[in-house]
Amino acid sequence: MTATLWDTTGGDVVKALVAERRAGGAVSAGLAVTLVVVVDEKNVGKAEQAAMVASQQHPCRLIIVIRRQVDSADRLDAEVQVGGRLGPIEAVVMRMYGRLSLHAESVVLPLLAPDAPVVTWWHGPPPDELAADPLAVLADRRVTDTSLAEDPIAALHQRVADFAPGDTDLAWTRITPWRSLLASAFDGLTATATQARVAAAAGNPSAILLSAWVSQRLGIESAVERSSGPGVTEVEVLLKEEDVPGPDGTPGPGDGELRISRPDGRLATLSRTGQPERQLPLLRRELGDLLAEEVRRLDVDEVYGEVLTAATGVTGLAERSARRTLVWRDPAAAAAAAG
Repeated sequence: MTATLWDTTGGDVVKALVAERRAGGAVSAGLAVTLVVVVDEKNVGKAEQAAMVASQQHPCRLIIVIRRQVDSADRLDAEVQVGGRLGPIEAVVMRMYGRLSLHAESVVLPLLAPDAPVVTWWHGPPPDELAADPLAVLADRRVTDTSLAEDPIAALHQRVADFAPGDTDLAWTRITPWRSLLASAFDGLTATATQARVAAAAGNPSAILLSAWVSQRLGIESAVERSSGPGVTEVEVLLKEEDVPGPDGTPGPGDGELRISRPDGRLATLSRTGQPERQLPLLRRELGDLLAEEVRRLDVDEVYGEVLTAATGVTGLAERSARRTLVWRDPAAAAAAAG
């Protein structure tokens, strides 16, 4: 059931959603979250596909905001669906033109599901300052993706500078399987870790976060090395056995190692000195699976904040306020000042 509205108003969009919900009946019941997606026109298809996958696991009201030319005339086009092409969910796809795109919250706020948390996801380069985007201020959770920035490493450091509890990044979400596999590999291990390294494609923010997590959890130094990819390809941890002396009679870092290698982005080899190798699935996950993980977690990700501190040395992230206050930035005024 779909209603398409051209050159419409926010009020008409709300009325269309109410009408479609009545016609949809049980399809619109049991909403767990409102998922707001901010995306440009060329990536709408990818964002819609990812949101469909996430909504299969978490019933949600999906609001997709496509910001078009700021210097054009104000206009709002909308597509309202309940159980339509985006799956058995409530979905509103809005294309905003002109300065309306700078005030997207005026249209989005009346569409939020009542008494449901709000997750805002930017599928594209993350904003430098989330508080300058009203769609970040109204959200309980804010999901960015530094890997899509022109300079992912610089974007990662900017996320730290702009961090508030409730923020997260898909560069962090991508390493969940790596963290799970590494944690399970240390179950029952009597050896002590001495140092580690993470190999990944150049400019990979996930590698920096994974290296920082290993360092923070094991209390050791961890370095990032460049590989041919794709993504993170290897983690190696050097071990020492407390009861095995080295050549000089004292335990040394060359006692053994634990290595997880995934050169093809699909299958990992887990090896440890003195034990047979094991083949384990470690597939690079699709965008929808990453988004579903973040929609599942609606509380503050404290571990992410700790790892950001370990990666950058910036402390006090957990003490920052989770409530953001809107900082108004007019791009037209900024362009005029620059000219």
